[in-house]
Parts: sequence; C-alpha cells; structure tokens
Amino acid sequence: PVSTFGNLMTEGTALSRRGQHDKALGCFNDALKLRAGDKHCLITRSKCFLKLGDTENSLKDAEASLQIDKTFPEGLYQKAETLYTMGDFEFALVFYHRGQRLRPDMHKFQLGINKAEEAIVNCLGNPSAVKLENTEELCFVSRQAERKKDNQQQQNKLTKDQKRTKKQSPKTERQLLGQLYADKAYLEKLLKDEDLMQSSTRQGIKVMDLVLDGISYLNHRRDFWQQQKPMYARVYERKLLQQGRMHDKKQKLSDIGRSIAKDMEDIELCLARGSAEESCRKAERMLRRLQGWTEEEVPNKNELIGNLHSCIGNAHLAMGQMEAALQSHKMDLDFARKNALTDAVSRALDNIGHVYARMGRFQQAINAWEEKIPLAQSSLEKAWLFHEIGRCYLELDKAEAAQDYGQKSLQSADEEGDVEWQLHATVLVAQAQVKLKDYRSAIMNFERALEKAKLVPSEAAQNGIIAALDNVSKSFIVELNKSRKEE
Repeated sequence: PVSTFGNLMTEGTALSRRGQHDKALGCFNDALKLRAGDKHCLITRSKCFLKLGDTENSLKDAEASLQIDKTFPEGLYQKAETLYTMGDFEFALVFYHRGQRLRPDMHKFQLGINKAEEAIVNCLGNPSAVKLENTEELCFVSRQAERKKDNQQQQNKLTKDQKRTKKQSPKTERQLLGQLYADKAYLEKLLKDEDLMQSSTRQGIKVMDLVLDGISYLNHRRDFWQQQKPMYARVYERKLLQQGRMHDKKQKLSDIGRSIAKDMEDIELCLARGSAEESCRKAERMLRRLQGWTEEEVPNKNELIGNLHSCIGNAHLAMGQMEAALQSHKMDLDFARKNALTDAVSRALDNIGHVYARMGRFQQAINAWEEKIPLAQSSLEKAWLFHEIGRCYLELDKAEAAQDYGQKSLQSADEEGDVEWQLHATVLVAQAQVKLKDYRSAIMNFERALEKAKLVPSEAAQNGIIAALDNVSKSFIVELNKSRKEE
C-alpha cells in the first residue's frame, strides 16, 4: 500500500513512544523520501537517532533543519541536546541561549541553560575559586598549539588514568554508579559461581560472556561519569552547591514535573485504549491537583490546565456525552484565549467543530472551523479543514458552498501531494455537483476519484465510487431523455 507522509510520521512517533526506535527510524526515513527536507520530520528523526546513541546523525539532522529555518526553536533545542549528550557543554550552552532569546516562553531552554552551566562548572570548577600567580613570564600560544599539547599529555597519561579508574574504592564507585552499584556487586558475585559461569543459554551464549559484558558496560559508565561529571552523577557536589531549602525546593519541582508527565501519559494511553471513563476520571483528578500548585512550581500551568480540559472533552465525546464534551472544549478555548496560547486556540476550535458536527449542528461546526482557518499551519491541515466545512455545507443542502470548499480542499491536498485527501476532496466536489444536477462534471470527478482510490488503495472506496458513478450515469441519461422530449 502507498503510505502518505502523515501516516508515516504518525506511525513513527507512536513506535518511538513505545521505545521501538529502530522501527520508528525506518518510518521517518520513508517519510523524508516523500517530503525531503521537512524540518519537523528531521527533528523527529534526530530525536530517534539520539535515543539510539547515534549522536553524529542526530546532530546532522538538527543542523539540516536549521539550514531550512535558522529560527526553528525545535531545531535549536535538539542541536543543543545532542551537543550536551556528546559532552560539548559550551557549544550546547550557546544554542540553549539562542533558543531562549527567540522563544523565552519555552521553559525547556532555561532548563537546558541550567544543566549546561552546571556541567561546565563540574568539569572545570568554579572560576571564582581559581587564583592566578604571576610567578614567571606568561607566554601566549595559539589554540591549536594548546590542543596539540593537551592531546600529547593525554596520550602520555592514558595508561595511568586507566590504572587509576580500575582501582576505585567502594565508596567512590558507589557514589559514581548510584543505583547501578548494587547491580555490579551482584554480577561480580555471580562470577564466583564456577558452575553457572560454564553454563550456556538456550541460544548458545555463555553466561560468563553475558556477565562480563555487563560488568564492562558498568565500568565504562563509571569512567564516563567520573570524567564528565554530569548532573545525574553529581549528587554529592549538588548538595554542596545547592544547600538547604534551595536543594529541597528544586528536588520538589523535579518530582512534580515527573509526576505530571507520567499522569498526562496515562490519561492519553487510557483514551487510546478505549477506557474513556478512566481517562476522564484521571484527568479531573489531575486538574484538581494542578489548581493547588503555584506557577512557580509548575511553570507551564496555564497550558496544562487547557490541555486537561481538552482531554476531558475528548473522553466525554468518546462516551457519547456531547453537551459535557462541548462544555469542556469551550473551557479549553476560553482559557487559551485568556492566556494568548495560539496552538491551544486552534486545538479547541477543531474539537468544538467536531462535537457540533456529531450533534448535527452543522452551521455551528462551520463557524468554529472557519474561525480556525487562519490558524492552520500546513497545507495538509487546510485540506482536511476545508473538507470538513464542505461536508457540513453538503449536509445543509448548500451545494454551491460545498463545491467551493471541496475545490479548496483539493487545491491544498495537491500542494501537499497527499493522495488520500485528494480522493476525499474529489468525492466531495462530485457529490456537490450531483446536488447541483451538473451530472457531466460529477461523472468526470467520480472517475478521477476512482483513479485516486486505486492508488491509495481502498477497495471499499472503489466500490462506493463505482456505485455512485452508476447512479449519476442513470440520472444523467434520464436528464438527457427529458431534454430531448422537451426539444
């Protein structure tokens, strides 16, 4: 089957969320074949590469998105995250700052600045603690010469460093490995069991090889953390830097953030699995908890409240409770307008239109969707938006307006190159022309739609279009005979 760009992006995102990053990478590669240079797809693939540990390709995709749009905030953030993972904390800090200047409302850039600065301090030490003494004449050398000298010193001391990292005291190793220290101790204990070490798994792999691989991995992690000293491995230093209440406060904020992220994921998963009632209960419970927190504790509190109202509305819609769904989505809209959240306004108008359409109140659905048109961000979004408006006009027996919006939908689908929405739009135009008794044009458009249905491919759509063609042809013949008799 011919896959569309939108379908591949959706499937890849879903696979990535489930942790199947290899499969997700294949979807993003196919999507970029259909639409080369799409900055959103490049960033999504960059995140996937980063999850797989391929920092080089992750950085290439992030930089490619910035070549397309230098002010793309997601591209700046992804490049900074990749550089941070690679240990280039200074360059990462530069791009975190650039992103914050462009989008000060995105809290993640400030978090990135904080962690990059702390990583630099951990590696180099606090500048205020360094005292220079002019004991001898200072000479200035080029940066390249300094790097060359440092590389030579590193090579000379490589064996000494390796010996030193191998002989770690239990206290230091426990501090560096954290919770993983218990795993390493367990694996080392297994090595003493000679019978177990000589045995093999069902796949023929020796247990000793597996245990040694595990210990080797933990040793690499220990050495890395000792060298780089990232945030998650600097518990002792963090206690010294962030004393007393400040440390407790930041720890509390971190716990709140993790709790909110987990609850939001549970709410969405429940709805996706068909448990609308449970999703609604969890969203209402979280909304009550969220209103008890301050904006300092939850920086994006306003955005989260609107998102929860949207989730509650979707859950009510899934349960068939239309009035309750409409009320929740209107609360989402009011909150978004009050806080000037453009994306949330677009989302709320979309949901309100869907609820009105399900209730059969087509004119009100049209009003909501027409208000959303200026907020549409892509040709694909405009294609389905124009199609839904045209479909409502068709239900109201306003065939001319339906035909007009159907043609707009077809134009947007052509710009996007999406065969599926070209099919939907062409069928809508043909149905409107049948209502207008323009049978000749309707037959031509149904035939075009049939060709699109073969490309999708959809057997159900083909059968439906063939039946519609048959009916229109009969009506056309009757109209011709009637015209001949009148003549």
